[in-house]
Amino acid sequence: MEFELWWLLGMPIFFALGWIAARVDIRQLVSESRTLPRGYFKGLNFLLNDQPDKAIDAFIEIVRLDPETADMHFALGNLFRRRGETERAIRVHQNLLSRPDLPAEQKAHAEYELGMDYLKAGLLDRAEETFKRLVDTQYGVQARRSLLEIFQREKEWQRAIEAARGLQDSGAGARQKEISQFYCEMAQDALVRMHPEQAQGLLDQALQADRTSVRATILVGDVQMAQGDVEGALATWRRVEQQSVPHVALVATRMMDGYRKVGRPQEGVSLLKSYLEQASSIDLLEVVFKAVIELDGVDAAKQLVSDELRRTPTLLGLDKLLEARMMDAPAALLSELSMVKGLVHGYTQKLARYQCGHCGFKARQYYWHCPGCSKWETYPPRRTEELNVMN
Repeated sequence: MEFELWWLLGMPIFFALGWIAARVDIRQLVSESRTLPRGYFKGLNFLLNDQPDKAIDAFIEIVRLDPETADMHFALGNLFRRRGETERAIRVHQNLLSRPDLPAEQKAHAEYELGMDYLKAGLLDRAEETFKRLVDTQYGVQARRSLLEIFQREKEWQRAIEAARGLQDSGAGARQKEISQFYCEMAQDALVRMHPEQAQGLLDQALQADRTSVRATILVGDVQMAQGDVEGALATWRRVEQQSVPHVALVATRMMDGYRKVGRPQEGVSLLKSYLEQASSIDLLEVVFKAVIELDGVDAAKQLVSDELRRTPTLLGLDKLLEARMMDAPAALLSELSMVKGLVHGYTQKLARYQCGHCGFKARQYYWHCPGCSKWETYPPRRTEELNVMN
C-alpha cells in the first residue's frame, strides 16, 4: 500500500486530540460528582445493598437540605410506593406539584407518579382523574394503559373497550383479543340477566374483533341454548374443535347435556371420545366416563379409563381408574382400593389445577382473565400434571 506523508504527520495529532477530549470528559465528570450531595451516594449504596429503609432516610435528608431537588423527590416517592407507604408517596408528589417553578415536563412526570400512587392505594377515582389529564402529554400511552387497568378492575367493560382502542390508535400495539374479551364479559352479564338477544349482539362484536375467540364461540352456543335452539348450540360448540381441540374440554358438559336433550346421547359420547383421542384431557375424560357408565355400563367405563391411562399416564388418570375399579370390586378388595384411592386422590388435588402461563398463578377453575397478573387468555385448558406429561 502507498502511504501519503501527511497521514504519518496527522496520526500524532489525532491521538493528541483524543487524549485532550478524554481529559475534558473526566474533569467534567469529577466536577459534576462534587456538586452532588454525599447523601445521594449513601442512598445509592443502600439501594444497591438492598437496604431500602436506610436509602429512604438518606434521600429524606437530601430533600430536607435541598427542597428544590426534584429528582430526589421522584426517587423518594417511588421508594415509598414500592414499600407500600402510599400516603407518604402521595405527599411527596403532591409537594412537587405545588411548586410554581416546576418545568412542564417535570410537572407531567410528577402527576403521572401521583396517579400511580393513587392506583397502588386503590383510590381509583382519583387515579382516573389524574391519568385523564395526562392523555395528551408525553405520558399519554402510560396513562391510557393505567386507565385500561382501572376500567378492568371496576368491570366497566365499555370504557375498557374505548381505552383499548385509544391505545391501538396511539400505536401501542394491537388489543383485539382484549377487546373481544370485554365484549364477552358484557355478553355473559346479559345472559345472566336473561337477555339473550342483547348477548348475541355483543358476541357478534366480539367475533368481529377476534374471529378466533373460543370464548365467544362457546357463549354463542349458550345464547342459542337459552333461546331453545339446541341443534344450533351443538353445531356452534362443535366449531370449537376447529379453533382449538384442547378447549373442547371446557364445553364437553354442555355438549353432552345437549345431545341428551335431542335424544342422541350415544352420538355425543362418540364425538367426545374422538376429541379425547385427539387431545387427552382429564376434564374431558370425566365427562365421557360418566356418560359411558350411564349408557354402556361399568365395564366399558373401566376399559375407557384404562385405555386413556395407557395413552397418557398421569396420577389424575390413575385416580379415575381406581374410582372405576371400586364400582364393582369384591368386598375383600374394596377397603384396600378405597385406602389407595384416598391416598392418590389427596395428592392429585394439588395437581388438578389450571396454571397461568404468564405468572404461574394456580386455580381450581378455569379463568379467561388471570386473577394473579390480570392477563387475558393465559390459562391452557389442561391441568398442571397433564402439561408436565406433555412437556
